[in-house]
Amino acid sequence: MLKKMIEMHRKILLKNRDKIHTTEMGVERIQKNLGINDEPVGYCISKLEKKTSSVTRNGKNYYVEVDDCIITINSSSFTIITAHKKSKKN
Repeated sequence: MLKKMIEMHRKILLKNRDKIHTTEMGVERIQKNLGINDEPVGYCISKLEKKTSSVTRNGKNYYVEVDDCIITINSSSFTIITAHKKSKKN
């Protein structure tokens, strides 16, 4: 059941990928947190499109976990709120 929910949330985000955006402050925050110079919306969408991405929903946000990062997207506006690298556990 959980696997079906993860896939359903992923499909919703992929279907609405053209609506995914961020704010000016979000651009700077995402680039800083992920250590990238790339355009962050395209970068985050490319991460979402990876077959290994896992999408969960908690309250009003989707959480995309893929590779070494977690991307937080508002579920109603499709705004990327933040993204950060997963913390390394010892």
